[in-house]
Amino acid sequence: MNSVATRIHPRATTALALERESDGWHVQLRGDWSLPAMARIVQELRSLDVALDAPVTCDWTNAGTPGIAPAWALLRRIGELNPRGFPVTHVGEPDVLAFLARLAAERGGGRAAQPGPAPHGAIDALGRWTLEQVDEARGAVGFFGAIVKVLGEIFSRLRALRPSSVVRHVYETGITAIPIVSLIAFLISVIVAYLGAQQLSRFGADIFVVDLITISVLREMGVLLTAIIVAGRSGSAFAAEIGVMRLNEETDALRAMGMNPVEMLVLPRVLGLVIALPLLTVIADAMGLAGGGLLSLINLHIPLPQFTNRLRESLAPTTFWAGLVKAPVFAVLIAMVGTYRGMQVRDSAKELGRLTTLAVVQSIFMVILADALFAVLFMKLDF
Repeated sequence: MNSVATRIHPRATTALALERESDGWHVQLRGDWSLPAMARIVQELRSLDVALDAPVTCDWTNAGTPGIAPAWALLRRIGELNPRGFPVTHVGEPDVLAFLARLAAERGGGRAAQPGPAPHGAIDALGRWTLEQVDEARGAVGFFGAIVKVLGEIFSRLRALRPSSVVRHVYETGITAIPIVSLIAFLISVIVAYLGAQQLSRFGADIFVVDLITISVLREMGVLLTAIIVAGRSGSAFAAEIGVMRLNEETDALRAMGMNPVEMLVLPRVLGLVIALPLLTVIADAMGLAGGGLLSLINLHIPLPQFTNRLRESLAPTTFWAGLVKAPVFAVLIAMVGTYRGMQVRDSAKELGRLTTLAVVQSIFMVILADALFAVLFMKLDF
């Protein structure tokens, strides 16, 4: 067996040894491979001057705390010694290699994504669109899986919950949204009550305006209007905030420090919105009923005690809960779309604007689609 090893000061411990074996070249990595050892590692890498003429295997089993810079220097040096492109495999591969590979793929994908020839005909366009949607669906499912994985770690590592960050996002997405949500719910209920009164007064059924307001606000309008407002307000904020972090490479810095961006940036926003949206829905329901009651008093001369009694009579046991159970689902959809689009931002501010707009449009679409599915489900369950 022909063996070639690095030569450094005899008192120091070698960080790597390059050996020729029957199945190819083996790089044995030993000792400290963190950033403080970078100077010594670079010196040893420079002393390697053997042309690699066979596959290369890097053994990381005995390497301690591999850092990004030393690992990158090793991969670069192997590439210089391997001009013929023999395959390079890793044993005991550390997380930093996966990060470097993903970063190289993203950078390479950005360069390779040049505009190709225009599709010829509707079939080509449909095929391209279908492939894009499949990729989008695969990415969304993978993103959801990453969130579920971090949620599963909460039970074994409570620090992953990050309560201070969750509380901050509850304040930003919930408390600060109370004025606009209350105003919109109040005004929409006044409009619905006014239009309903115009139609029902023809049949002398003014009192049923109360039924119309109660059922429409509690079952549908309260939670739906709140979700749409939050999607435009907080969903866009999520995409823009995380997108700016991506442009500034702050998410890459988190990974370099051994932190999970999903745990740090995504999960607190999802949990914060899941807590805030049901509370906003309750407030919107109350303001909607107040708006309907005010219009009924002014336009139909229905006093408050009569309005309240009729409201109780029109309420079914499930009327309030039919609207409230939708809120956490809508919150998950809005937060997931906003954070997912934010994590996709790269290369330019134009991409940030495009994906922020896309996050708002898609989150509102997902909320309305989910509301339609809930309507069919509740009808089947007689809920």
